[in-house]
Amino acid sequence: MWQDNNAAYGASSSQGQYYPQQPVAPQPGVPLQFYAPSPVGSSFYTGSRSSLDGHVGAQGNIQQGGGPGFGGNIQSAGGWWTAFGTGGFEGEPPLLEELGINFSHIRAKSLAVLNPLQRVDEHIMDDADLAGPLLFVFCFGIFLLFSGKPQFGYIYGVGVLGSFSIYTLLNLMSEKGIDAYRVVSVLGYCLLPMVAVGALSVGITLDGMVGYVLSTLSILWCTYAASGIFVAVLRMSDQRLLLAYPIGLLYGCFALLSVFNAGVGGGSAK
Repeated sequence: MWQDNNAAYGASSSQGQYYPQQPVAPQPGVPLQFYAPSPVGSSFYTGSRSSLDGHVGAQGNIQQGGGPGFGGNIQSAGGWWTAFGTGGFEGEPPLLEELGINFSHIRAKSLAVLNPLQRVDEHIMDDADLAGPLLFVFCFGIFLLFSGKPQFGYIYGVGVLGSFSIYTLLNLMSEKGIDAYRVVSVLGYCLLPMVAVGALSVGITLDGMVGYVLSTLSILWCTYAASGIFVAVLRMSDQRLLLAYPIGLLYGCFALLSVFNAGVGGGSAK
């Protein structure tokens, strides 16, 4: 009896609304005939478009049939040099700015070091960077190399040890405190007079009275500029002389590297 009921249920269900009674005739333009496509005026998507076909213009405008286009600022395909441009994105900052290289800030800080007698703005190091200091340190090493004194390792060692020492000292002496990034930035920018002495060492010998005078002046210049910036930023005007002493020792080490040859052999440059 249960077979009859199942058979009756199967017969009734096979003729229900869920299964079509007639085979669907193939329609042209439809690649797969598993189901019949819905008509255009389907009740499921009342706001659907009849076609999504469009074309992209030269400037990235996607236009639909008769409707408004969606504009963009996408550049058309060009040569290999277009990979170095940023014109394809609206509002994108320049590449050098994203890398933290701002030539106007480097120029302003360099002028502040070259003219230490002017009043130093206390916000001069709000936008600290290492692009200028790395450039000055590299030029200092290259000039010493051209003068026959390859001192890259000593420059790196003295710079790291001196920056860490000055950073520790400043945080112990000041109430505000300062981060190591700004300490390295200030010490690197104030190395600029020492770079000029290194450039002079290419043409003249500094192991003499002229070299001693020039190196002493560069030490005083670098020390005065660096201590002035630290005092302005940290508001330590009453402690400037106490702060200038260790900074002068640091730049004195750089001056010794520019005057004497600390390489293999230990002889002085002639």
